[in-house]
Amino acid sequence: MLDIPGTAAGGRGATAPLARAVTVDGDVLLLVPGDSPAARAAARAQDDELTALIEITDVAPVAVPHRIRGRAWLGGWLTPLRGPDRAVALAHFGRRDPDAVFAPGGGAAPDGGPREVLRLEVGEAAVDDLWGAEPVEPDAFAAARPDPVAGHEGDVLQHLASAHDAELRSLCGLLDGPAGALCGERGRVVPLALDRAGLRVRFTEGRARVADVRFDFPEPVRDVTELSRALRLLFEAAERD
Repeated sequence: MLDIPGTAAGGRGATAPLARAVTVDGDVLLLVPGDSPAARAAARAQDDELTALIEITDVAPVAVPHRIRGRAWLGGWLTPLRGPDRAVALAHFGRRDPDAVFAPGGGAAPDGGPREVLRLEVGEAAVDDLWGAEPVEPDAFAAARPDPVAGHEGDVLQHLASAHDAELRSLCGLLDGPAGALCGERGRVVPLALDRAGLRVRFTEGRARVADVRFDFPEPVRDVTELSRALRLLFEAAERD
């Protein structure tokens, strides 16, 4: 959600972008409805005087207790894009979202209404997720590159949850301590998160007893083929133990 302080009380001024992207310089591009609070505020603003905050909520793609995996915040200065910069951004959104079709130089949004392209110059950022809570420097945010697993994470986790319960339960053989105590017949084993470096699994019994365990790959994977191999080796190791 994109929020501009002072646009409305009680959160009613927040805007849900139709699409978003990050440039190589670390700016965030946002496609928003033309009649949204963010678009109206950006149209009235002068230069880069409009401050804004993006709040991102990361929800696990599988059903599991305590499903929110984390939140992130990006704060900075918002400006509308015009002319060539706007055309470049629209083309970028088109490549990222094949279902969005844009007429050259303008036209209708995917919902049939006008839309605006906004750019957020990031001045500060923070994350609070399964790995911890910490601020993120704008330079570090700009230097970060997408995880090669990110675009496949939801599908892979859903597939593991629906078709590989036995393999997931075999991971209990690698555990001891509190997490191992939740590996009984009444407990659930749910794949919670996946990235280039490993798999995170949540072991639960009811809603009160929960333990998360991270299983690291021997080395970070670079593509889906390497991911498939790393998961297979992980499950084979669990079965041997």
